[in-house]
Amino acid sequence: MVMLNLKNREEYTFYLHLYLKQEKKEEFRRDFLELHPTDQIEIFQEFSEMKRQVVYNYLTIEEFSEIFVGLPVKQQKIVIAEYDEHRVLTLLEELSADDVTDFLSEIPDHIANYFLDRMNKTDADNIKRLLSYHDDTAGSLMTTEFITALETETAQSILQRLRIEAKDAETIYYIYVIDEKRTLKGVLSLRELILAEPAIAVENLMKKQFISVLPTTDQEQVADIIKDYDLIAVPVVTEKDVILGIVTVDDVMDIVEEETTEDIEDLMATRGSVDIEVSPLLAAKRRLPWLIILMILGIGTASIIGQFESTLAEMAILAIFIPLIADMGGNTGTQSLAVVVRSIALGSLEQHNVFRKLLKREAITGLLMGTTCGIIAFFIALLFDISGMYFGIIVGISLFCTIVISTITGTIIPWIVHRFKVDPAVASGPFITTINDIVGLFIYFSIASLMLQYL
Repeated sequence: MVMLNLKNREEYTFYLHLYLKQEKKEEFRRDFLELHPTDQIEIFQEFSEMKRQVVYNYLTIEEFSEIFVGLPVKQQKIVIAEYDEHRVLTLLEELSADDVTDFLSEIPDHIANYFLDRMNKTDADNIKRLLSYHDDTAGSLMTTEFITALETETAQSILQRLRIEAKDAETIYYIYVIDEKRTLKGVLSLRELILAEPAIAVENLMKKQFISVLPTTDQEQVADIIKDYDLIAVPVVTEKDVILGIVTVDDVMDIVEEETTEDIEDLMATRGSVDIEVSPLLAAKRRLPWLIILMILGIGTASIIGQFESTLAEMAILAIFIPLIADMGGNTGTQSLAVVVRSIALGSLEQHNVFRKLLKREAITGLLMGTTCGIIAFFIALLFDISGMYFGIIVGISLFCTIVISTITGTIIPWIVHRFKVDPAVASGPFITTINDIVGLFIYFSIASLMLQYL
């Protein structure tokens, strides 16, 4: 297998394009199939429609299925539109059940039903059952292609069967031990199976204590279980422990990416608009509501300045440090917000006393940062007004109070939102920033008004 790097990728891609143009099938197959599937997918997406049609003819359905699975949904739809109907059905039957389910769930129901009606009835019924599970649950993620064994089977008999069944299974690293009613009795790893005596019975090898999830278990919880227990796959069972399928670690990687993207979207109040494929109109539609809310809240900043107009008129130099006070409050609050959002994403805030410990840590951190920045701001302010030290005191104390309070609000607000099961976008970075702008300026002008008599 050839692994491409930046240096040889351009040359390798050039020759693949050339082979397609010159219709050199054997040369194309030789070089293309030597590539890692990830490189195959990336290069395939560079081909024009005309060249893709040639690739369809040069590769078998089995060879192309690995590429299809790794393509973005938008590209998968293009491929299906370019394929003839017979090839589409053959391709869908070649894919694992969870991959077919993922694709069919992304296309209109009438088109999905059209393909299901023409597939093998057993496969179609299996996929329909997977499609019936609610999105973002273990049931919607699981595949039904895995290796099972009976308690009475021997290690040798299972190894012999693996040589035949392994190619159709999603993973062979775990063998799930069941009884006649498909009740899960234990789990056996491939390593243990290979090292075992050939004649030993499975019931003497399997682990009877195992981790499993229900089909209704949230996908994020499934990801946490696989990560926490270092599993390659986790079985999905009914309440009576009848095995329905498995969720593999590659599916979990997709979940982690999806959940991370959602966290970033929530943090920046851009839910549903970070995907580059989203149209400008839809992106604007999704972002505008928050911008309008933030704009209305931003009026509070103007109101604060208006209330202290007389103070600002008597000491115009205060205007120089308005951006500094506002920006430092927003930046500090966003830092604390990121810490809390990460803790929420990892589920650690649900643990006893974790939030109290986190709040204490952030408060002390705020005091340390506020003291340091306040002292620095004091000396910077003296450079602008050398007539006395009071202006430096105003700026230093204001920045100290702003940073401390912003750190605490950036910690408390997202936690409160989380506790009330409200959309986490409510505690997004822009929201925290706007609130802290208002608080910071209020502190700044209040302190300036109190000390005005000394200036």
